[in-house]
Amino acid sequence: MGENEGTRRTPLNRDRVLAAAVAFADREAGGTDALSMRKLAQDLGVVPMALYKHVANKEELLAGMVDTVVGGIEPPAADADWKAAVRERILSARRALRRHPWAPRVIEALPAPPPAVLGHLDAVIGLFRAGGLSVDLAHHAMHALGGRLLGFTQELFDASPGPEAGPPDPRPALRYPHIAEVAATAAHAEGDGAAVGGGCDDQFEFEFALDVLLDGIERLHLAGWTSTGARRAVQ
Repeated sequence: MGENEGTRRTPLNRDRVLAAAVAFADREAGGTDALSMRKLAQDLGVVPMALYKHVANKEELLAGMVDTVVGGIEPPAADADWKAAVRERILSARRALRRHPWAPRVIEALPAPPPAVLGHLDAVIGLFRAGGLSVDLAHHAMHALGGRLLGFTQELFDASPGPEAGPPDPRPALRYPHIAEVAATAAHAEGDGAAVGGGCDDQFEFEFALDVLLDGIERLHLAGWTSTGARRAVQ
């Protein structure tokens, strides 16, 4: 019996289709751009039409793949306070998505968040509310955290050196001394092993920003902050 024949005898279901699609996108250099229903069917040893019993089209396939990836987010420890629990869940989301580099771009491109993403966001709000935060503050905290809720970062510029970067030009340092000062500090930290890949340590920077945001949210919570009061204060 050939391998394809044995594969065809294995019952096909939605979970198996999605798992195979995730594995394909992880394996191929083009990620989901290289994925097609025909290629996925070849991987599964079935005809393309067999896939349409489980996913209507590629958009539904991509949404299901995101659900599979986000489903790998681990819940925080049951005894953690709300701030530690939110931090733990967000870092788990970051680990889950970093295992699948194609996933963030797919999430951003989908016309609507799939169920697992909505479930993750709902869980984070639930952690805020269980910690005593008001609906008002939880709402604005979700806005403040933004893409970090799923482990995304959005840098202003790509600071990593190009593939053929030559010796540094000293002239910008004279014109922009504060940028040069920060860059020199970052270079020193890299020499101490704090940075990876010739630039800032992305994980450290992510956690730093996350902690700054969570500390600020906690401070507002303890102060009884409301958006109505904040708007009145600036009028």
